[in-house]
Amino acid sequence: MTKTAGAEGRTSSAVKKKKDLKQSRNRKKKEFWKKHPKIAATEAGIKKVNPVLPPKDPQEFSSNWKALQALLKPESNSPVSAETKPTKKTDKGSKKEEKVNGKEKPEPKPKTSAPKTNGRVRESPTADKGVTDPETGDGRKGAKKRKLPEHRKLSMDPKKKPSEESVAAPPKIDLWFDDVDPDDIEAALGAEAGQIARRMQGLPEDKVDAVDRVLVKDRAFEGLTRTVAMDCEMVGVGTDGEESILARVSIVNQFGKCVYDKFVKPTERVTDYRTAVSGIRPQDIKNGEDFKVVQKEVAEILNGRILVGHAVHNDLKIFFLDHPKKATRDTQKYKPFKQRVKCGRPSLKLLCEKILNVKVQTGEHSSVQDAQAAMRLYTMEKKNWEAAIKAKFNHAKNETRKDKPQQSTTISSS
Repeated sequence: MTKTAGAEGRTSSAVKKKKDLKQSRNRKKKEFWKKHPKIAATEAGIKKVNPVLPPKDPQEFSSNWKALQALLKPESNSPVSAETKPTKKTDKGSKKEEKVNGKEKPEPKPKTSAPKTNGRVRESPTADKGVTDPETGDGRKGAKKRKLPEHRKLSMDPKKKPSEESVAAPPKIDLWFDDVDPDDIEAALGAEAGQIARRMQGLPEDKVDAVDRVLVKDRAFEGLTRTVAMDCEMVGVGTDGEESILARVSIVNQFGKCVYDKFVKPTERVTDYRTAVSGIRPQDIKNGEDFKVVQKEVAEILNGRILVGHAVHNDLKIFFLDHPKKATRDTQKYKPFKQRVKCGRPSLKLLCEKILNVKVQTGEHSSVQDAQAAMRLYTMEKKNWEAAIKAKFNHAKNETRKDKPQQSTTISSS
């Protein structure tokens, strides 16, 4: 009985110990969860706090916010000089430069903790490569810095005010023209509208440049060629100014380059300068070259060359010069030109407008431009023109040979 009683006592004490241990564990759990912030907040009846709104009054701003506002504010009328700015006091004892073996000890950089994701430390991409350069955008060591353009630097710097140049210009009005002649637009709406129309159609804005592009060959030989074109300007003399004398002569080469251009001193009193047409003024011919000198120089240039011109017989007449008909090319008398414009005696202005699509002689005439226009008309038809002249003279030569009587040799009897 004693043995059984002792065994029961031991089992009851073990069960009691287990209960006490279990109770102590439950008590510790309750105390732990009571101290937990979520449960403590619910038990204390603390309600959720509304989010803190940004400060409204100046007194609520923090020191950092005030410093940022001071940087963003524009400079006042009386800026504080560098001398009056308070200087930061440095602790000499704490910030003394330490020298080890004659070299300055570099200041230790503060360690920055890497960001964590899901409880694990994430390796920063710039940990081994170094800090990326804001100007270059490259984190590699020894990488060359690329300089940003000035307009990007200005846009990135918040301290600098935008200048007047950086302000975007107002958009230009997009005008549209449907195959309208810019000269007609200029006559109707003004010079500015004509320039806009030429720009929209890809034409030069200046009329002179547009004409020169057609009549003159760029980067061409500027000396004398086998073919030259001549044009003269004349003034009126006599009582009514109906008689003409030479005032200016211009000669261009085959590519439209001017090789000779001189004003001629009048040999008689000028009664009509014809400035509206000739473009000659008294000061132009007052100190001009002597007629005899110009006549000799022009004769030397024309000798042995093909002469091109418009009604060129008038120019030769005013010089008292002759030129072989075989070496003369007159654009007024060329039959294909007369057929194309349907005119018996077409003017140079009409030929240029219909064939070259260029307007000349719109105001005062220029002997240089007229000679260039005549040469351009000739070079366009040079191949056909020369072939026709060659065939014409060959035919005439054959006819003259047929018309000659055959000479028979007779033996005289003695």
